[in-house]
Amino acid sequence: MNHSPARSSKALLCTAAALLLLATACSSGASDDDADGPDEPTSTAHAPTPSATRGSPSPSGPAASPSAGSPSASASPSGGAPAKIWQPKPGTAWQWQLNGRVQEGPDVPVYDIDGFENTAADVAKLHSQGRKAICYINAGAWENFRPDKESFPREVQGGSNGWDGERWLDIRRIDVLRPLMERRFDMCKEKGFDGVEPDLMDGYLNKTGFPLKAADQLAYNRMLATIAHARGLSVGLKNDLQQIPELVESFDFAVNEQCAQYDECAQLTPFVKADKAVFHVEYELPTKDFCAESDKLGLSSMRKNLKLDVWRQPC
Repeated sequence: MNHSPARSSKALLCTAAALLLLATACSSGASDDDADGPDEPTSTAHAPTPSATRGSPSPSGPAASPSAGSPSASASPSGGAPAKIWQPKPGTAWQWQLNGRVQEGPDVPVYDIDGFENTAADVAKLHSQGRKAICYINAGAWENFRPDKESFPREVQGGSNGWDGERWLDIRRIDVLRPLMERRFDMCKEKGFDGVEPDLMDGYLNKTGFPLKAADQLAYNRMLATIAHARGLSVGLKNDLQQIPELVESFDFAVNEQCAQYDECAQLTPFVKADKAVFHVEYELPTKDFCAESDKLGLSSMRKNLKLDVWRQPC
């Protein structure tokens, strides 16, 4: 309430009256101790609540501070509220099925499935069951059976990677590959996936037909992490054990094949120490030969068929 008019009339009375009683009353009327509050409103009397200013520059002070439960996350691409990036914890149980559309399987909290083969309805069903969904896409090789195969210029396709219909990609050509990967990650986002598993992220260690170096792989893998996070998607580092120390901060979990068979599982420790899950599979070793070490290291381990169908044998 504005108190200025009342204060002006009392001032006139003080000027016109000579009696001490009126002068005393005038002095009392100018006090800030009235029932309506201070004469002048303070600058914080009507400060907006944090929920009304989310996503906008905020003044300093308590009203500008996020609540204790506010997520710390990457900025939303649309400029709105930050999007929380899902980060699975070490030891989280999972299912990995890349052979066609997802089928009824184990009751575990995470499913890693093919991004092209599965639909938004498939992802929604997993969510309705309280599960997270990871979108598998091939980021290191061209595949002649994908619907976007014609978008990859011949000059970025190298030698065969040993799988029918697949050729290594020239990951040095980020100018060509980035928009193609962005479209694939957009597909994952539009279908409602929570995270992405880009495959073949260690081309520099293989005979690709291109003179790839470790620095090329680091740049490409970091690019993949960046475009995933820009879409609010979690992203996993697939294999590439040698570069874990340089990449662990950029990725939210790891996916590994056969670290036990090659006595390499300890190299995944930085992810566990960072409170990030390591989703691990073995194809040839029986569980009795790797589960004890996996449990000790904090890995999410299981045995799978090489064709990655529904069957699994967890630790």
